[in-house]
Amino acid sequence: MKYSHINEDKIELVVNELNILLADYHIYYQNLRTYHWNILGKNFFDLHVKFETLYIDAREKIDEIAERILTLRFHPLSKASQYLEISNIKEADLALTDTDMVGRIIENHKSILQQMTHVFKQAANIGDEGTVDLIGAYIRELEKQTWMLNAWSHKTNGGLKMSKMPTK
Repeated sequence: MKYSHINEDKIELVVNELNILLADYHIYYQNLRTYHWNILGKNFFDLHVKFETLYIDAREKIDEIAERILTLRFHPLSKASQYLEISNIKEADLALTDTDMVGRIIENHKSILQQMTHVFKQAANIGDEGTVDLIGAYIRELEKQTWMLNAWSHKTNGGLKMSKMPTK
């Protein structure tokens, strides 16, 4: 049964980008688990909970991305070896400080956001509104999470820019 108005050859380009995003999310998810299990120091209680919140969200996204690929009538990649081969994200190191862990998560977010942009553009080019809608919401959510982690990383005395007042 064909229920999509988009040409299958064109959809495959979107699926390829979604599979890379799926791989990115799998490695990111495991990195978050690594940080959750290995966090030490004065920020333990806050970051232990934050990392768990992030990996639960990542787990949900993994399932939704795979289901989107299935909706487009393709099999999602499902082998760890494939994820490691195509992911834009590298596996986490164990011996990191709390600040370094948050910094690495922010780096992971930048990579994921870049891949989301690739997916979004490819989907928009072929009129795949379902994927555009899904990824657009993900971008907004991840940007907010990144802002919060970045705010945690800064000193409390400023760091934000002031906009210039518009003139009439």
